[in-house]
Amino acid sequence: MPYRYKSIRNMACAVSTAALIALAPSLSLAAGNVTFGQPVEPAGLDPTVGAPVASGEVTWQNVFEGLVAVDRDGNITPQLASAWTLSDDGLTYTFTLRPDVTFHNGVTFDSTTAKFTLDRILSKDSTNGQKALYSVIDSVDAPDTATLVLHLSKPSSNLIYWLGFPSAVMVEPSTADSNKTTPTGTGPFKFDEWRKGDRVLMSAYDGYWGEKPSLDAITARFISDPQAQAAAILSHDVDVFGKFEAPELFSQFKGDDSLSTHVGVGEMEIVAGMNNTRPPFDDIRVRQALMMAVDRNILIQGVESGFGNPIGSHFSPASPYYVDLTGEYGFDIDAAKALLAEAGYPNGFEFTMKVPTRSYATRSAEILQALFTQIGVMAKIESSDFPAGWIKDVFKDTNYDMTIIGHAEPLDIGIYARHPYYFNYNNPAFDAVMDDIAAATTPDARAAGFKKAQEIIGHDVPALFLYSAPKLGVWDAKLTGIWENGPVPSNDMTDVSWSE
Repeated sequence: MPYRYKSIRNMACAVSTAALIALAPSLSLAAGNVTFGQPVEPAGLDPTVGAPVASGEVTWQNVFEGLVAVDRDGNITPQLASAWTLSDDGLTYTFTLRPDVTFHNGVTFDSTTAKFTLDRILSKDSTNGQKALYSVIDSVDAPDTATLVLHLSKPSSNLIYWLGFPSAVMVEPSTADSNKTTPTGTGPFKFDEWRKGDRVLMSAYDGYWGEKPSLDAITARFISDPQAQAAAILSHDVDVFGKFEAPELFSQFKGDDSLSTHVGVGEMEIVAGMNNTRPPFDDIRVRQALMMAVDRNILIQGVESGFGNPIGSHFSPASPYYVDLTGEYGFDIDAAKALLAEAGYPNGFEFTMKVPTRSYATRSAEILQALFTQIGVMAKIESSDFPAGWIKDVFKDTNYDMTIIGHAEPLDIGIYARHPYYFNYNNPAFDAVMDDIAAATTPDARAAGFKKAQEIIGHDVPALFLYSAPKLGVWDAKLTGIWENGPVPSNDMTDVSWSE
């Protein structure tokens, strides 16, 4: 079967290093500047608006900060809140805010602006893609400028972690409407310019409250084409590509002493989401049969050149809560055919895969298309422009049969308990387990809850659980402080510096 990924690989092999370098002009390095690349240009630069992670990959920690932060090891650390306490009943968080913090426009950060930020996330007209994570917050009080109090409707053991996400960064009220194009935060770098279709320019903020960064300026470059990404790296036109998405081109960097490469782990699960209310995907037997038609190892080899890990539920092996359920509905063509016949589809069926314009999604779709033919299922592939088109058709309108997408937020298995959500999956038993996790008071109880949650959706298969994506990083060998792993999708440049 002539998969498209083979042609991409052959093309890559035919392009010499010299030719790649010629594709992008070489720029001399400025000691205080770093340019990082990312495959997707966001629709906006405010991570509190919309669902895609691309905006946070530009501005999270660089321009915007939160009450707390998730660090490179996945730990929660104080940020704009220097300390916090949780009441014995688990229903009240009290945060002590840092003094002398200003936004880039000179406005002081205090409890009033923090309250505004959280109220805005929870408001009826909120467009925050992660709003459901914070819905447990019943009300927010600002008793004095340095104190913020969150009253919860029920205990939530995950809330402090979610407050460290890009979706919960602090927003200055007068800039809330303009942050999408001209972001104003409290971070170590301030926004300078967005050259649409190309790059975002940021420079060090002189009034930063914390430790000043080593860099004078940073630039986000948007390069979607894999070969152009490689060219930019090899020519040092881009200094860092923390999430290089062309694994078939990755090996060429390892022989270049001027570059550092790293195969890291991340939290992104690649799944083939199904519309669980649309026939035939409303039948659990059909979903299970499709899962058994997928050879995950072939998929990973074809899409990620062997990098990545098979998954059997919505958790990455990078997580301490991961349970290996890949054997639950492992590759078994005969069993898949039998289940389809039992469900009333002995001759298979036809459907459409609405696939976002991301290389991993396109490659995955073409391989799945071939694998499904082995059980008589015919999949038509329909491209959907990402992010705008896909978000409207799939994420918002749920006008689709099957799609393929990477979910990058850590601990996001709770999306299967959101109603509505694009899977249209509804299992009260799963919802109850998520409530138990939220109310857990011990690490063992949380771990047991996450295990049960994985087992339920691993059995119900609301999405085809494919693989955990690798975090392939490549950067200038003289750079230090780059995140090698990805507990949160980001390009955090705050600790990056050039070595002598």
